[in-house]
This record gives sequence, C-alpha cells and structure tokens, in this order.
Amino acid sequence: MCCFLSGNALAQEYSEQIPAADSARKPAHDSLFSNTAILRISDSLAADRLNRNKTNLTILAAWAGVNIIQGSISANNAQGRDRYFFNMNSYWNLVNMGIATYGLIRIKKDLARKYSYTQNLLEQQKLEKILLLNSGLDLAYIATGLYLKERGTRLNSEQSAGFGNSLILQGAFLLVFDLVQYGNHRRNGKILERQTAKLQIGPSGNGIGLAYQFK
Repeated sequence: MCCFLSGNALAQEYSEQIPAADSARKPAHDSLFSNTAILRISDSLAADRLNRNKTNLTILAAWAGVNIIQGSISANNAQGRDRYFFNMNSYWNLVNMGIATYGLIRIKKDLARKYSYTQNLLEQQKLEKILLLNSGLDLAYIATGLYLKERGTRLNSEQSAGFGNSLILQGAFLLVFDLVQYGNHRRNGKILERQTAKLQIGPSGNGIGLAYQFK
C-alpha cells in the first residue's frame, strides 16, 4: 500500500510557500514524511506502554513479596482471625508473584519486537479491556471479602472473618492499582485514536492508498 497526503487546501498552501520545481516533488516527500511520522508515534507509544507495564509489574511483584514474607512471619505469631488473615495474604500473593514474574519475562521479549501501527492499536485496545475486566474482578474480590467477613461474624468463624479481611485488603489494592494503570494507558489510547481518525483509505495512482491528514 502506498501512503499519500489528501486535501486540496494543504497542497495549495505548500505550493504558495515553495518554488515550482520543489512543488513537483512534494507529494512523494509528504507521503514519506506522513508514513514516518505515524510510525514514530506508534513506536513511541508502544515503548511507553511496555515500559509502563514493566514498572507496574515490578510494583505488583514488590507488593507480593512484602505480603508473602510479612504474612508468613506474622501468621506464626498471630491467633484467631488474624492468623487466617496473614495466611490468606501469603497464599493470595503467591499467585500475584507468579503473574508478575511471567509478565516481566514476556515484556523483555516484547520490548525487542517491532509493532506495525495496526498491531500497536490492537494491543493498546486489548490492554485497556483487560484492565477494565480486572477492575470488575477486583470489585468481586471485595464483595466476596465483605460476605466472608459478615459470615464469620454471624457464625463466629474466625477463618471466614480472617479470609474476608484479607480479600477486602487485596481486592482494594488491586482495584486502585488497575484503575491507575487504566487511566495512564487510556491517555496513550486516545493519542492512537486521534491518529487513526486522521487516516483515510482512498484511490491512488498505484491502487489503494493510505492518506494522513495534518490538522
């Protein structure tokens, strides 16, 4: 596919500013420039997305590590619902540590990967949907924790109450964590969407062309 500039107003503006000889070469120059500009924006946002994910997974791994160590130690010195609370914190964050470790290994490979504009847009949209889905799951964790806490109080079950308190804490952390991530990534998503809105498909001298409108 070839890339070309659309808009008579843009062509007229350039023709008034440059000599006639340069004007004859302008379409090819603008096509190259627009294509390069799009790829630079796409590459920059892809790198930013991956680096943000790397930072976020590092934070998740640190949170998991603290909970595993502190929970394991405190559980041995606690009684009743507190013991179950610290135990659940440790168990829960073993899963978080596994997720963070796997994600960091994958990001190391992804950072060396080249994304096309379309691939970058799809990856961005996929990530935003995953974060929204995770936020819904986080609310479910909190709701489950509240139920277990209430059940523990009602039935005098130290285990239910302790597990409930843990789920409330872990769910609340993950909810804030995922919403902050979504807000940061959504800004990049809006940039990609604005660039996509400037792209148009249309006929060119060699068949179908991709046009980029500068505004």
